[in-house]
Amino acid sequence: MRAVSAQLGLSLVRTRYLADDFNGIFDGLSKGTCDAVISGTTITPERSKVVLFSQPYLEFNQGVAVNRRITPKVSSVADLHGLTAGIQSGNTSEFVAQRWLADGAIGKIQYYAYDGILSALADLEAGRIGMVIKLFPVISWLLKGHAELEVDMQVPTHEKLGIAFEKNNEELCDAVNSALDTLHSNGEFARLQARWFPT
Repeated sequence: MRAVSAQLGLSLVRTRYLADDFNGIFDGLSKGTCDAVISGTTITPERSKVVLFSQPYLEFNQGVAVNRRITPKVSSVADLHGLTAGIQSGNTSEFVAQRWLADGAIGKIQYYAYDGILSALADLEAGRIGMVIKLFPVISWLLKGHAELEVDMQVPTHEKLGIAFEKNNEELCDAVNSALDTLHSNGEFARLQARWFPT
């Protein structure tokens, strides 16, 4: 977002979101407390009913983090049988967890407040839950410094991430889309992607 702001000649002021459910983050757009939401935000039909999204700028899968001391070999959903999945309220990881629960692939779901991801990781380390599901690059980054935890599999959800705006703010959305196009064409986007999401 820094690169987009620089392209537009705008100052970036970050606002921290502290509520329990991720989907509540969009209220700031309609209340005017923020101009955009960019927080690993997956474009979904439900969210598109209440906000205006930029063009997709990245695509990721969900990642499944486990405690390798307790669950040493996870290579498929079958290896998760009976385990409790930790997810953040309002995250798209809920779709994966709900599907697995309905199929009998996991034991149950433990919900955490949006700002409670560190509690979920602590519970995973302590063995109180069997996995944490979250967007792959985010959960991979969060596990740095947690030697016993690792992302053992990805769920091919192919989620497209976008920047959210107030539903009627087409002017800012169009300007951001134009800035994204420029960042793609001048190679800056590829440089940023290689820096933050190395393969």
